[in-house]
Amino acid sequence: MSIELQKFQGGGSWMARAGVVGVIGTVGALGFIGVDKKSALFSYLVAFTYWAGLALASLVMLMTFHAFRAKWMVVLRRPLEAMATTIPLFLVLALPILFFLKDIYSWVDPTAAGIFSGHEIEILEKKAPYLNVGFFIARNVVYFLIASFVAWRLFGLSTRQDASGDPALTQKQRNLGIGALPLVGIVMTFAAFDWLMSLNPLWFSTIFGVYYFAGGFWATLAILIIAATLARGKDQFGQFVSAEHMQNLGKLLFAFTCFWGYIAFSQLMLIWIANLPEEIPFFVVRFKGEWAAVGIALLIGHFAIPFFVLLSRDIKRNPPRLSVVAGWALLMNLLDIFWLVMPTFDPEHVRFFWSLLFAWVGMGGLAVAFAIWKIRGHYNVPVKDPFLDVSLRYRQPT
Repeated sequence: MSIELQKFQGGGSWMARAGVVGVIGTVGALGFIGVDKKSALFSYLVAFTYWAGLALASLVMLMTFHAFRAKWMVVLRRPLEAMATTIPLFLVLALPILFFLKDIYSWVDPTAAGIFSGHEIEILEKKAPYLNVGFFIARNVVYFLIASFVAWRLFGLSTRQDASGDPALTQKQRNLGIGALPLVGIVMTFAAFDWLMSLNPLWFSTIFGVYYFAGGFWATLAILIIAATLARGKDQFGQFVSAEHMQNLGKLLFAFTCFWGYIAFSQLMLIWIANLPEEIPFFVVRFKGEWAAVGIALLIGHFAIPFFVLLSRDIKRNPPRLSVVAGWALLMNLLDIFWLVMPTFDPEHVRFFWSLLFAWVGMGGLAVAFAIWKIRGHYNVPVKDPFLDVSLRYRQPT
């Protein structure tokens, strides 16, 4: 089976609009720092960890498909590659966080923070070899350099194959996916520790990185579903995405709905049973007052609703309906990140800030513009992948 497809030259207006919205939103979010520094910085952190998590998760997903030699998703691979190539953008977007570390993370100067007892300050001093500004910045630079190299290398190998048709390039992508997957997994895990878990430097959870990954993977699948639904025009990959492919994406979305719920429950159960004084406060704050309502909303919206909706085979095979579920998933993932970050800013009250909306829309716009820019001039389907025909003919197992 062959396909008629030209290199993608469209999307210019979308790229320009997304770029303008991205610049206005991000600059506007940073402008709020002059009005209310702390709320603006915490809002910026919510948006950053949301979108950076999706970029890293898209790379992990791409590498996982290569590692498992998944043939059905070849037709969906190029947009996933483009999403992964946005990782270097977040190194730039991380600069305001790195510049204002002291205003976000209490471990930078625990004495000045005024929230720790003498014993707690002693504990933080023992953690100082890891939790210090210089090492924090160095680690984050390394995270982005490793992930960016792998993402751009995979994209380069894939697009080179479009020209040469060399089947050996498929094996090179698989080898890189298999070999670098553990390293990128470690990168995402420690990024979660640094960006989110260290907001509460006395608290720790060994599966927190998995929790962050589960939400990011879930939201990445949602973006891929929406992209496959919308990209149905001339020379776009969506026209080759069948109901069979959409059903698989829906199955994965369902699977990671369950996986996120399992990891969230496991983390809570183990910490609650252990009842250790350095672990319990994280959940105590989030299970009382106004924050308890957000936790209930997550239980219902992040797990229960998508769980029961995605049981439907018809919805999974219907792109517009599945896209509605995917859009809901993106909002619930934002609520999840909000629930992780903002109680550190205000443990008593759930407050919305316009800076959060500006930052979330702004970074999302920049990421979309960057991905479109990266894919323009290339085929948005791996046209000479040796398994493209298998992907195009894919049918659900019976």
